[in-house]
Amino acid sequence: GHFAGRARSAIAWKKKPKGPCKYQKEMGKKEDRKIRGVLFDFDGTLTYPGAIDFDAIKEELCCPADMPILEYLETVSLTEQAPLVAILEAREEAAAQASLPNTGAEKCLSELKAKGLPLGIITRNSMHSVCAALEKFNRITIQDFAAVITREKSLPKPHPDGVYQAAEHMGISPSELMVVGDFRFDVLAGKAAGALTVLLQNSEKSLMSPGDPQPDYTVRHLEEILGIIQRLMS
Repeated sequence: GHFAGRARSAIAWKKKPKGPCKYQKEMGKKEDRKIRGVLFDFDGTLTYPGAIDFDAIKEELCCPADMPILEYLETVSLTEQAPLVAILEAREEAAAQASLPNTGAEKCLSELKAKGLPLGIITRNSMHSVCAALEKFNRITIQDFAAVITREKSLPKPHPDGVYQAAEHMGISPSELMVVGDFRFDVLAGKAAGALTVLLQNSEKSLMSPGDPQPDYTVRHLEEILGIIQRLMS
């Protein structure tokens, strides 16, 4: 039925992983790395943080506070899952309509594009929501991205499957990729694939958990990435 199709789309990550899930060793010093592509998280990274309230969605779905939403949906029966997925998609769509480009996002993307670096998006969100939110950008469209990896296409972060896929779309090695995001799952996925990682610190709140691998760089503003790329390319 209608809901069953929607539920399947929300749990479309049940595929064979493309690579190892354990953390790979550092691929040489970060200063020696050649970056040939940049992969961005979407919500709260390319879009202004706060449009989507995950805590409120968890409460509405009766999802435990310490469990990610997509993983929670895996634990309920298919009968229960369909209406919950419908709620999630409705909240995501509303958030996409309310979203705005993050500060400096368009400048950062435009300058990276001008350098000839392929760009990508990796998100636990749906393709529909990404397309809707990108409509709010003035100078950037979905055509500017060599890879758009949504939950319909890969295992969700923190699994590195999407990072491997993005690198493949860009025609580069994961070790030549910079992964930028505002949450620990972005760093975990990037590190597990052997990519260089950048944590965007939107607030004072600590985003990493004890025992997590540390990001290679931490920035407060997206434009800071341009300086890092410049140093790595020189």
